[in-house]
Amino acid sequence: MQGKRVERRFGWDCHGLPVEMEMEKTLELDTSKALEAYGIDKFNESCRAIVLRYAEQWRETITRIGRWVDFDNGYKTMNPSFMESVWWVFGQLWRKGLIYEGHRVMPYSWRSATALSNFEANLNYKDVQDPSITISVALTDEQDAYLLIWTTTPWTLPSNLAVCAGTDLDYVAVRDIQSNKLYYLAEARKTIYFDDEKRYVVEKSLRAMDLKGRVYRPMFPYFATLVEQGGFKVVVDDYVTTESGTGLVHIAPAYGEDDYRIGRQWQLPFVDPVDNDGNFTDAVSDFAGQNIKQSDKAIVRALKNNGSLFRHETLQHSYPFCWRTDTPLMYKAIRSWFVKVEDFKDRLVANNAQVHWVPGWVGEGRFGNWLRDARDWNISRNRYWGSCIPIWRCDNNACGHAECVDSREQLQHFSGIWLEDLHKHFVDKVTWQCAECQSGTMTRIPEVFDCWFESGSMPYAQQHYPFENKAFFEANFPADFIAEGVDQTRGWFYTLLVLSTALFDKPAFQNVIVNGLIMAADGKKMSKREKNYTPPEILIHEFGSDAVRFYMLGSPAVEGQNLRFVDDDVKETTRTLLIPIWNAYRFFTEYANADRYYTQGLKQAPEHALDRFILSDLNICLRNVTRSMNSYDLTGATRVLVEFIDSLNNWYIRRSRRRFWKSENDADKLQAFDTLYEVLCRFSLMLAPFLPFLTEHIFRNLTGKESVHLQAWPKVQQERIDQNLSADIHAVRCAVALAHQIRSRQKIKTRQPLALAKIAGLSTTQIEQYKDVILDEINVKAIEHFADVGAVAKRIVRPNGRMLGPRLRGAVQQVIKKAKAGDFTELGDGTVQVDGHILQAGEFEFGFDVAEGFECESRGEIVVLLDTQISEQLRREGYARDVTRALQDMRKEADYHVSDRVAVAISGADQLMLAVEEHRQYLCNEVLIVAFNAEGQGRWDIEKEVIIDGQALQLRMCKAGKAS
Repeated sequence: MQGKRVERRFGWDCHGLPVEMEMEKTLELDTSKALEAYGIDKFNESCRAIVLRYAEQWRETITRIGRWVDFDNGYKTMNPSFMESVWWVFGQLWRKGLIYEGHRVMPYSWRSATALSNFEANLNYKDVQDPSITISVALTDEQDAYLLIWTTTPWTLPSNLAVCAGTDLDYVAVRDIQSNKLYYLAEARKTIYFDDEKRYVVEKSLRAMDLKGRVYRPMFPYFATLVEQGGFKVVVDDYVTTESGTGLVHIAPAYGEDDYRIGRQWQLPFVDPVDNDGNFTDAVSDFAGQNIKQSDKAIVRALKNNGSLFRHETLQHSYPFCWRTDTPLMYKAIRSWFVKVEDFKDRLVANNAQVHWVPGWVGEGRFGNWLRDARDWNISRNRYWGSCIPIWRCDNNACGHAECVDSREQLQHFSGIWLEDLHKHFVDKVTWQCAECQSGTMTRIPEVFDCWFESGSMPYAQQHYPFENKAFFEANFPADFIAEGVDQTRGWFYTLLVLSTALFDKPAFQNVIVNGLIMAADGKKMSKREKNYTPPEILIHEFGSDAVRFYMLGSPAVEGQNLRFVDDDVKETTRTLLIPIWNAYRFFTEYANADRYYTQGLKQAPEHALDRFILSDLNICLRNVTRSMNSYDLTGATRVLVEFIDSLNNWYIRRSRRRFWKSENDADKLQAFDTLYEVLCRFSLMLAPFLPFLTEHIFRNLTGKESVHLQAWPKVQQERIDQNLSADIHAVRCAVALAHQIRSRQKIKTRQPLALAKIAGLSTTQIEQYKDVILDEINVKAIEHFADVGAVAKRIVRPNGRMLGPRLRGAVQQVIKKAKAGDFTELGDGTVQVDGHILQAGEFEFGFDVAEGFECESRGEIVVLLDTQISEQLRREGYARDVTRALQDMRKEADYHVSDRVAVAISGADQLMLAVEEHRQYLCNEVLIVAFNAEGQGRWDIEKEVIIDGQALQLRMCKAGKAS
């Protein structure tokens, strides 16, 4: 609507584990070996066949929610053009020296049979219970002497090759008097294990270096011969602490980052008896074929049987799970391909500083902190359905020459083969003679890309850059705007920035709205299995797309906060937003059609103050919405729109209603029509991005134009903004709202007149100019205006005794007494001092001490006191207004036109009839009654009994002329 062309192409993430896992389940392939035996070609084609299974459902839902998306020309990550651009991206990194192959400990998903990146490992932590065991291992150079080691991963113990002591820690040897066994552990942990001085005695104290190099007997026999290669000895390192365990840590170099580092540093042997599917190999004969986590109990039992188990407990702690398969991760040393992110993370931080983040704290805090600690990115996966890493390597080990292929044309140059499909089962067949050694064959490495690498390549790959659309892409990069969930700070936001920085040294996006996560009403994750949320299609069917959209756009979710999705809140959006907008439109069309009114909008500035006010507010609203939208502040925009709807319905239309009732072509009446018409048309334009369906209906019906969405965004009419007028009206409305709050609290209906309102905080001019309006709105007989609130009421402090009690103890009653007497001092920082005690914000609230019979409310500088005592005369006038309301409801039920005159007959309780007689003329004017208490043979259109203040009244009504 601001004149920009926006491509709205739908994108399909086709590769990765979700598709593979679904197909493995369908084909009953439990392991990678079973999958490879089935056939990678058949498996990949099966994956391809199900990728777009839900395409029509996506199209239907996205279209129904009111998002304009081009599904017919969407990009797919499995398209050859997309995959070729991914090759190009990787090729650029390769040529810049930013790619390397490393043997490192990585988060590993055994259910997916592949390594994950570090940011993926942080996506799904859970609180779990694991075995916490302490094992004793016998030293070989000392009789009945044992090292006490601790672990929460029993499955790693068959691979144990060393025990690590803390470099600067003190140790003790504790003698068990009864068994005569000597146990070594950190001095700081002695009392945790040996707290009975009658049973245990410290035999000696020593330093870590005194233990270094000492050899112990393996707790399992599988790799016992490796003692000759330096295994099963005590090593030392700074990473060991005494915060938990024994101060002696078990080392399995294949499983754990510190274990691997220490293993290399101390030249320990390396064993890895766990296969790609997380099962023990035959090298660990007693547990062969068992899953590592399922083997914990068997391993603990074996340790108990061979006498090594010293203590067995359970530990509850937070542990990473695979975010795709929801199975526990392991940390495993594997060969993987990495991007050297650490080499340019300072540029990541600098480029991120150019991005406008909404909310800002995500970019500066959560995302910024992640960038400052960024580590090299593992981009390879040992999977099948994905983009192939385009590295071919000579199979002659003596040569090892490698080529990175960054296009199909280059692949054809090397091999003579042009590929139409770049998936593994096609690409892996392409080989050629090594140009370096002339004897080896160039064969592609087996890994595929992590699908996050594809996601980060999306800006280039969706355009098939640089093979096509080169000028278009370079003119439109970086993107103006993206949006995704807060979890993508370690996902898409990150990979986009890494690749754009590595390739072009600039961010991939200029603005980003970070969405919070949408949770079920109970605060839990939405789950189809638990059925703890209403499916979107049902919500849309019940409340409409516009209600769902506006609820989301105005929610904490667009400010990076999690949202508990509550169906009743969507219903409330319909009640407080959509229905009032529709009512304003319907009010206009009913009266316009009745008067055969037609206009093209205002030709000149209106004279009536109400018209000038609503046009001023409309343009102030437009100015603020435009500012908010240009700043990507969606909640700010929705808040302003809601406030204007309130001004339009609950002030302008309600207070202008009588102007639309006037007969003939009265000039003031026509001005009201012209004003409301223009407001509805321009407001529809402002609402169009938020409520596309409702505004389309309203705008097309009012203007006859093709679509509200094909119109230009409206421009602010500065000449129609009257800041003083708007400020005056809003101040008056604030006073009115405070009076209504008092009525609500005292359960006094608005229709019940009251005697007096005392007001402070409005100017003398505001009171004089709007006195009649205030009298009418508050429904009081008189107003007293005070320039100084002190002349109306005494300001007091109301302490929160329950909150202050534990802190102030015996002094709390004296503080409460003095505060309520007005004996306090404001300190200017949101605190107050009472009787020498400082009360913090939240421990008190301000209030007013008022005369008996009055109630008080305040907001800012405006204070309203209302005389809530009701005389009999006032009560009868209130009855008359209740009768008026009942008669108006009967007109609606009878479906009378707004201009129809009526005849009525009323009978009932004496007090009510007295009120009717006293206010007969008021009733006639309000309800358009031309015949009162008509008798005879007439046929009534509608009859009703109403109860007012416990008293019954019979009402009859028909159109004028029907009663005799």
